Amino acid sequence: MAPTLAVLAFHLTGYRRTWRAGVFSSFLLPVLTVAGFGLGVGAFIDQGVGGVSYLDWLVPGLLASTAVQVATAESTFPVFSSFRWTRSYLAQITAPLRVADIVTGHLAFVLLRVTTSVVTFLLVAALFGAVRSPWALTVPVVVLLLGAAVAAPTFAYSSMVDSDSWLAMLFRFAVIPMTLFAGVFFPVESLPAGLRALAYVTPLWHGVDLCRAATLGTAPQWSVVGHLLYLAAWAAAGWVLACRGFRRRLVF
Repeated sequence: MAPTLAVLAFHLTGYRRTWRAGVFSSFLLPVLTVAGFGLGVGAFIDQGVGGVSYLDWLVPGLLASTAVQVATAESTFPVFSSFRWTRSYLAQITAPLRVADIVTGHLAFVLLRVTTSVVTFLLVAALFGAVRSPWALTVPVVVLLLGAAVAAPTFAYSSMVDSDSWLAMLFRFAVIPMTLFAGVFFPVESLPAGLRALAYVTPLWHGVDLCRAATLGTAPQWSVVGHLLYLAAWAAAGWVLACRGFRRRLVF
């Protein structure tokens, strides 16, 4: 584990110089999102959703989508930059580090960013009274696995593209549609059957269902074990593909 921790320490050292720039937005964005969507839009939804207020129903979806967005943002341009611009990966591979150490250490940093961002959002939601169950304490574990299920495949994708334009396309054609149609803002059941099936395939829907069950104290639509295994499969497959992509770029 020492080489992996050394890579994690490298990224933490860099983040130590930049974390202050994101502190304000880490609190401001959740407040604006909860106030705008939950209280603003929610005021026009008299009966709520599923027997609960729209704010309470929306918050867990926002928690999961925040995890996906942070995981994607930290796994696209930073990874591409480490290959093409700063070339820090090339420096690391010349040290006594394996490809798996580089991938796992950087991935651990991304998951740390995901967890801290979501915990901040969860605290803000609790201040708004949008957390109804002590099971909400399990949300960090859920988003940690959700973050891995998204970040690991994105690492693989970022290691294979030859232009940063492909990274923008990932946000446009994958992250945004997934956020809109994976049950964050409205029930998936209201979608046509074809789109509903696509929503169920995405990691985000599984994270949303688990987070919603945790914050509301209700049973998820799907098996908890099934959700966790599905997300773990995405994470494991993504890690393997990422290691292969990194090896192709770094080992000559």
